[in-house]
Amino acid sequence: MNKIFDNMILFIAQGAYSGRFPKAPGTAGTVVGVLLYLLMQDLTPLWYGTACVGVTILGTWTEGYADRILGTKDSSSIVIDEIAGFLVAMFMIPLAWGYIIAGFMLFRFFDILKPWPLKGLQDISGGPGVMLDDIGAGVYTNVILQVVVLMSGR
Repeated sequence: MNKIFDNMILFIAQGAYSGRFPKAPGTAGTVVGVLLYLLMQDLTPLWYGTACVGVTILGTWTEGYADRILGTKDSSSIVIDEIAGFLVAMFMIPLAWGYIIAGFMLFRFFDILKPWPLKGLQDISGGPGVMLDDIGAGVYTNVILQVVVLMSGR
């Protein structure tokens, strides 16, 4: 295939190559998600949600393609799923470092632990299976953060 195209796919799927970080590539990918979240702060909820859907669709496609390029199945270097999941985690959460840190920690917790039914989502083949458990971890995180925001009166 076209080497430039393959490199673009890997750049996206590996989260600007953050997934090549030798230790904890998923955490490095989540840091890219934090940076993207910060860049998206001026978007309305509609546009932010649309961007989340777009990243998820792009991630689903690039993940499968990147696995073919790398000759792997769910390579740990592919972190677009962590990026999309973190963006979902922070949907309609106020911009404050406390929320960002809590969101980061909760998201990583759910992504690693994979409580029910997230673990079962990994059994879905290809890109959807890789993406859905992280989107679910983002939803779990978002629900907790929304409760905290509601209770804090913010």
